[in-house]
Amino acid sequence: MSGTGGHHQDDEELRWLDEQEKAAWTGLISLVLLLPGKLESPLRQEHGLTLFEYLVLSHLSEAPRRTLRMGELAFLASGSLSRLSNVVKRCEQRGWVARTPDPADGRYTLAELTDAGFDTVRLAAPTHLRAVRRIVLDSLNATDQKALTRIARKLRIVPDDFG
Repeated sequence: MSGTGGHHQDDEELRWLDEQEKAAWTGLISLVLLLPGKLESPLRQEHGLTLFEYLVLSHLSEAPRRTLRMGELAFLASGSLSRLSNVVKRCEQRGWVARTPDPADGRYTLAELTDAGFDTVRLAAPTHLRAVRRIVLDSLNATDQKALTRIARKLRIVPDDFG
């Protein structure tokens, strides 16, 4: 395709994808778009949880005192603060999470996993683990897994302190 429409002086020269780049991009975008649904489906069917809800509950379950600041929880669950707020509100309504001001600094809000929330994530964890293994990890050897971690870090998808 050639474009003759107006373009800005600061535009860099458009470089079309070669075959290798196209294969890499197509593979990545397929993962980005399809993988969350494949991982979420068993959680929804068996536990009535979205993938993001599960990730939120899971990160809280692993935190000291099952409590995290909302901003840290959003980072760990790879979501925006506004998305997290909506999900935590739903989790509060279901009795899984309680929000309180941070006693160390009232500008922050803490999310704490309740006993009911812990029970929910404990019951859902095996379902999620089976899906992660079946859909992702079982088809990758150790070299593939290390490569995926390295690529995700380069694309800044995985926080630096993972793996």
